[in-house]
Amino acid sequence: MSSNLALRSVVGLAMVAVALVSVALGDLAFWLLCVVLGLFMMAEWADLHATPPQTKRLAQYAVSVPLAIMAPHLGAGPGFFALGLIAAAGFFIVIVTRRKELALGAVYVCLPILALLAIRGQGDGILLTIWTLAMVWACDIGAYFAGRTIGGPKLAPTISPNKTWAGLGGGVLAASAFAAFLHMQYGLPLRLAFATPLLAALAQGGDLYESWLKRRAGVKDSGTLLPGHGGVLDRLDGLVPVAPVAAFLIVLPKVYWW
Repeated sequence: MSSNLALRSVVGLAMVAVALVSVALGDLAFWLLCVVLGLFMMAEWADLHATPPQTKRLAQYAVSVPLAIMAPHLGAGPGFFALGLIAAAGFFIVIVTRRKELALGAVYVCLPILALLAIRGQGDGILLTIWTLAMVWACDIGAYFAGRTIGGPKLAPTISPNKTWAGLGGGVLAASAFAAFLHMQYGLPLRLAFATPLLAALAQGGDLYESWLKRRAGVKDSGTLLPGHGGVLDRLDGLVPVAPVAAFLIVLPKVYWW
């Protein structure tokens, strides 16, 4: 158990470092990381839905088009055109393969990437992107330790037997504390700090959804790419629903109310 925790910690820190470096290097570097992760996510989504290899590759090719268009400075960027291409990729996949679940996967993969790139493209994009990413990380860490330390009633025993209500509370508290720190030290808008508890709960919902997908597929992990963590979807499941909502809160309002 201790060796597994050590492995998870080392790999987790390496992933955090890669993400933070890409954010700091600029929106183009962050886009490149997102594209690589998106293609892995599409492959794992296809595997969870028992997709033949040739069809899986077709789905990856389809999502590569909107992902490429999102490139800052090189393409149209993360805007409405890219959003339209995400929908087009979904239509293409379902028409060619007759697999609605793969079309849903295109949206599941591309929409949060579009949202993250839109957040990174803001004037204070580094701070806002770190808030979006790190509140999910803090939620995962808080949920893990609170669940193991306190235990208690299960959150969704038929979907994920290890998750508890105490873990949910610990995750929300950890994410909220991190957002409060960013507000006080770096000027994170207060309305985003106030929204963090709800977004942390949403992250747990994304985690449960992916757990349901894995249970339905009869697998423990979505993939084997990340030692001690499973697949890319296993690590980004909480971020998938959070990123679009965070982008809505950040990008759409042109005036910060607080």
